[in-house]
Amino acid sequence: MTTPTRRPGRRNQVLSRDQIVAAAIELLDAGGEGALTVRALSERLTTGAGAIAYHVGKRDDLLDAATETVVTAALAATPAPAASTPAEEIREAALALFDAITAHPWLATRLTLQIVRNPVGPVTVGIFERLGRQVQALGVPEERWFDAASTLRDYILGAVSQNVRIEGDTSGTDGDADREEHAASASLQELTPETYPFMHAIIGRMRDHDDREQFLTGIAVILDGLTRLR
Repeated sequence: MTTPTRRPGRRNQVLSRDQIVAAAIELLDAGGEGALTVRALSERLTTGAGAIAYHVGKRDDLLDAATETVVTAALAATPAPAASTPAEEIREAALALFDAITAHPWLATRLTLQIVRNPVGPVTVGIFERLGRQVQALGVPEERWFDAASTLRDYILGAVSQNVRIEGDTSGTDGDADREEHAASASLQELTPETYPFMHAIIGRMRDHDDREQFLTGIAVILDGLTRLR
């Protein structure tokens, strides 16, 4: 009688939802949304598609779960200090999202989609709650709370999205971004200063600016405006 042999390449231990989501995030970080396929994830986890579907669901569910995991961890990693002001807390939350999206370029698109598709989902609610409490603490009139928190959220997502690699675009991975920025500066130099005096004045700043510093400047401008809503 022949003794049955175990099929190679299968996991012996029980697979958890957290393990699946963590592996999905690794694939997304390495190659963007195109790299996250059920087949690639199954191979990485040495499991079958059925186990992934059972724990998480479809591919869109997996992307949503990865987004929620990264955003929740980013906000939880920067809790508000006991003595912090509302403005300081808003800056901390904004920087947490900035750094998370910078570290995970795929996140900008997915985060925007979640906010649009599921405005009462955990990601949207979590961000709004974190920002909204501080908007309230700033003394913004109650009838302006939603507008104020929405302005902060939209600025954060819009500003960071400009600094990350667009899905399908490989610029920024091998020095292309620096070459494109240099070419843009050279093209601006060709504009006549009589017609474009402002553009000529900021060419150097466009080339040498720090994205994080520029981002915080925008937050400061919005906070200044919010305090004037009292």
